[in-house]
Amino acid sequence: MTMPMPDDHPLGPPADERSWVRVATELAAGFAATTDEADRTARLPVENLRALHAAGLDQATLPRELGGQSLSYRTVGAVLRVLAAADPSTACLWLMHIGAAEGLVRHGTPELARYYADELIAGRRFANALSEPSGGNQFLSPQQVAEPVDGGYRLTGAKRFVSGCEIADHFLVNALVDGQPTLFGLEPDHTVTFEPQDTLGLRATRSHLVGLNGTVLRSDRRCPPSPVPKPNHIAAGLAWLSLGIADTALDTLVRYARGRTLPSTGRPLADEQHLQFDVADAVLRLEAAALVAHNSAWLADRDSPHFLPSALRAKPTANRVARDIAQLCLQVGGGSGFVATSPIQRIFRDAQTGWLMAHSVEFCLNHIGTEAMRAPGEQP
Repeated sequence: MTMPMPDDHPLGPPADERSWVRVATELAAGFAATTDEADRTARLPVENLRALHAAGLDQATLPRELGGQSLSYRTVGAVLRVLAAADPSTACLWLMHIGAAEGLVRHGTPELARYYADELIAGRRFANALSEPSGGNQFLSPQQVAEPVDGGYRLTGAKRFVSGCEIADHFLVNALVDGQPTLFGLEPDHTVTFEPQDTLGLRATRSHLVGLNGTVLRSDRRCPPSPVPKPNHIAAGLAWLSLGIADTALDTLVRYARGRTLPSTGRPLADEQHLQFDVADAVLRLEAAALVAHNSAWLADRDSPHFLPSALRAKPTANRVARDIAQLCLQVGGGSGFVATSPIQRIFRDAQTGWLMAHSVEFCLNHIGTEAMRAPGEQP
């Protein structure tokens, strides 16, 4: 559909990592068969997550010194796009899983890093629990305060939209400690509760509200503060989720347009010039959004200070194109795409989620616009 990126493209996965994209592609073919049913029943695709782990993808994301392969952000992005095209909920769960594990490994002490790396290798599940109900986009700036107690800090509050929380063995949690945002690893106990949130899209992620009811955040699970912001899988990966959804939306609308015959002409809808123009625009915008995401991943692989600004551009660019192509897909599908049994309505709902996930499109646009309006040399 869109123009494929050549294997030797400098922004694509490195040559020695391309086999991982092929592994993901083979797995994704099977995942796609259960996507709509998992969405309808809001059932966690546990089998898919186990298959990804068994294939070695979880471990491959770890640093080499901890038993992994230091998989590049370019390759992780390509894998996410393939998975999201087949099953966006599986892709989102995997991103949050490796993102939470990465956060604990990267920000932990050497002993904590080794512990969490071994847990990931052993097949334990991780979940990202940073967003608070009243925190909006400020998920790295928690408002909830953890009070000192013997052995750690006691936290009463909640974390919102925690994908895969019910099967998580470890949570990446943040709280204010002595007025400073602080990361902890948390192993859930009886004080951790789950309140179902029936979401519009990505329903199979079961992204519930996690209650922390006097939960103790252990001192020995506390992560030291990071001196400077670093690239991370979640910031780098969110754009790729939307790209995968956009791929499927575009493929679905083209397939439907080819198969629908217009009674007035006896010819397929795909022959209509106005739709060809719309599809051409979708193709161009999707290819452009992909290049922005590729560039962001390339910067992440170089640990560049330009990564975070680029991620704030890649995400809304991909979010917008996914939502717009899904809207066009629904228009082409018409009434047939609006019924619950059609995959088009599921694609349309899933395409809305990227727009809202932090950082939301509005947050990104505000940041980019503020920077663009700043006078040369003016400090933030």
